[in-house]
Amino acid sequence: MRPVEIKPDVHWVGAVDWNCRNFHGYSRSPWGTTYNAFLVKDEKTVLFDTVKHDFLEHMLCNIAQLTELDKIDYIVANHMEPDHAGCLGELIKLAKPEKVFCSPMGKKAMDSYFHDTQDWPVEVVASGDSVSIGKRTVQFIETRMLHWPDNMFSYIPEDKLAITSDAFGQNWATSERFADEVDRSFLRRRLAEYYANIVLPYSPVVLKTLDALAGMNLDVDMLSPDHGLIYRGDDVAWVLDQYREFAEQKPKNRAVVFYDTMWHSTEKMALAVADGLIDQGVSVKVMSVKANYHSDVMTEVFDAGAVAVGSPTHNNGILPELAETLTYIKGLRPQNKIGGVFGSFGWSGECVNILTQWLEDMKFEIPEKGIKWKNAPTHETFQQCFDLGKAMGQALKAKL
Repeated sequence: MRPVEIKPDVHWVGAVDWNCRNFHGYSRSPWGTTYNAFLVKDEKTVLFDTVKHDFLEHMLCNIAQLTELDKIDYIVANHMEPDHAGCLGELIKLAKPEKVFCSPMGKKAMDSYFHDTQDWPVEVVASGDSVSIGKRTVQFIETRMLHWPDNMFSYIPEDKLAITSDAFGQNWATSERFADEVDRSFLRRRLAEYYANIVLPYSPVVLKTLDALAGMNLDVDMLSPDHGLIYRGDDVAWVLDQYREFAEQKPKNRAVVFYDTMWHSTEKMALAVADGLIDQGVSVKVMSVKANYHSDVMTEVFDAGAVAVGSPTHNNGILPELAETLTYIKGLRPQNKIGGVFGSFGWSGECVNILTQWLEDMKFEIPEKGIKWKNAPTHETFQQCFDLGKAMGQALKAKL
């Protein structure tokens, strides 16, 4: 990809990773990602963030079409994770900037990643600090735990531009650079997927940050995350509203039934649970963990008000792929969910108690006792599973 001018003398100089399939331990979807970096040309030329190290040459090529490397006066490192600062060491050696700006926590992360920063021209900035680069001013806003301790935004009031690091990003490799150039429903899906699998545990911080930003009365007509598409015009308010909705985690009239199965007994039970939910007017997604990666399940769990989980008993426990998925989901701390469990067994029947404990540990509300059945299910089994789904649907509707 070539550099793209997103504002007068403000250029996207990042890289598109068409083949990314694993990001932060999630996503095997075919959408790829981008690593966004921005070059601002003023009296001082400023580079905001870098890219993943594998894409150093891509970024250098983009910069070379705009300026010589030794003309870069400042580098702003909004976040030290390797997909954003992976090329920072090389850029400092090549460009020899006057200053490198980072947050207080960013300096600690910088030292722990690079180990040889004592000669770097680092200047630590905190919220409220600013630096003049000519006719423009860069204001720094710390956004700790959105989603790392070192994250910060860079705001350029003269351009009404906010560079927001990981916040508001999506993993989506595209030839387009702006959100208004793509289908919004698909964009929302990628935005929700990113939030569910990365930002969700920090939802209380998201709400506080959104409130704080609103209190600052920043004039922003372009919001540029470090992954995915850039928001401009009406899309700025839209993405802020989406993040508030995501962070509030209010129940929705949707459910996901996910399971693992050995001889298809638990799978058949899952379908009956789903029918009970459908009977109550709930939109349902049924997912086998053998056919769906854990991040895809998590994205559905995030967007659902009710979650039913099923497994056969296996070695006095549950099947390992389901345990992996539950471990992943638990770490992301979804809130305000109705839960239900079910499973089959052959010798012993621990599965339901184990699954119940998982959901209780995640603070799910469980309105109905779990259903377990020995070996092949019968009509009676399916009726019990249908009733379980129905009870979950009724409990969900009471919360909406």
